[in-house]
Amino acid sequence: MTPASLSTADLRKPVVAAAAVQEFARGGYHGTTIADVARAAKISPAYVVKLFPTKERLFVTAVETCFDRVVQVLAAGADSAEDQSPEGVLFAMGGAYAQLIADRTLLMLQVHAQSVGELTEVGQAMRAGLREVVDFAKSRSRASDDDVQRFIAYGQLCHLIVTAQIDEVPESWARLLTAGIRHPD
Repeated sequence: MTPASLSTADLRKPVVAAAAVQEFARGGYHGTTIADVARAAKISPAYVVKLFPTKERLFVTAVETCFDRVVQVLAAGADSAEDQSPEGVLFAMGGAYAQLIADRTLLMLQVHAQSVGELTEVGQAMRAGLREVVDFAKSRSRASDDDVQRFIAYGQLCHLIVTAQIDEVPESWARLLTAGIRHPD
């Protein structure tokens, strides 16, 4: 579709989705209202509801937007890898992801989504997003299943290090967890 042929709703949905990512990352599912997202998107709450009939659907759209961005960044990392071996591609994707979560927005959205994963649509969106990330990492890197599992596991450990600020703890247990892990400053 050309921009001239897009409806107002088609033009507004990405704006609302971007606002939802920001607001839900800040306040979580339970702490963010449709009115918060509408205010950030500079439209009325009624129009947000017209576009996304439930808060859960709006949150799911934010989660889907998050995972789309993650895959885009992983692809850019893979494309920029000087070493195109499976290990080199995974390493480059890991570095790209670490840079992506430096501002914590997508990281915090994922954490909040995990906390409400029992909501049917949210759980489905989380699994679909993780499937997309795993399938992409596997196909693009050509790495073994074990290496892809380790890549995902290290990513989750990176989340924990960043959210719990473990890298700031000088104790041996913290150094053990952070050793060799790249994560944003």
